[in-house]
Amino acid sequence: MSKKTRALPQVSGGLLGAGTPTFLTTKVDYVVNWARRNSLWPMPFGTACCAIEMMASAASNQDLARFGMERMAFSPRQADVLICAGRVPYKLAPVLRRIWDQMPQPKWCVSMGACASSGGVFDVYSMVQGIDTIIPVDVYVPGCPPRPEGLIYGLMMIQEKVRGESLAHHAEHRREDPEEVGRPRAGDAEVMALSGPFGNSTLQESSGGLVPDVAHHPAD
Repeated sequence: MSKKTRALPQVSGGLLGAGTPTFLTTKVDYVVNWARRNSLWPMPFGTACCAIEMMASAASNQDLARFGMERMAFSPRQADVLICAGRVPYKLAPVLRRIWDQMPQPKWCVSMGACASSGGVFDVYSMVQGIDTIIPVDVYVPGCPPRPEGLIYGLMMIQEKVRGESLAHHAEHRREDPEEVGRPRAGDAEVMALSGPFGNSTLQESSGGLVPDVAHHPAD
């Protein structure tokens, strides 16, 4: 028996319907930034209570995966967004810097909470008064601790920052001095103010110009 072969219908029309073109034109910057901002892979660096709120942002109520950021893994070589959630003592500062150096470019950093951003209530000699003295920070999320919505908003700000980047300015966006790797970015006066033997509040105010430094510069 012979079977009758039925010819396949001819497909007419373009990519978006009949009579439309079969190709699209766009900018390379738009395509690259679109891919980057919708596939951010966070590197969670949680040290305190902010880390609990960061975990909640990935739970079912907030569902961080909606933004393409569901792949949280402690693998700096496969991450591009460092989320520092919690306080960072000076003994932990070299570890944070090493993790940042192991992350490939392009990469961004979110300082989550008051402790990571400014030391918070821990105004003591053993605590780093802001991780921006160790690594560059792109977005600060205020709060003690901030709610998951705050972290999600901060990550959305990272997306907006990526949206405005251009490959023509790649060197400017990714510039890092290899001589400064693993070294604090604070000057000698700031290091002295942060590491005083009897606390650092008075020294911080003096070095910041908030009060006159009477102890080191007595009046004539």
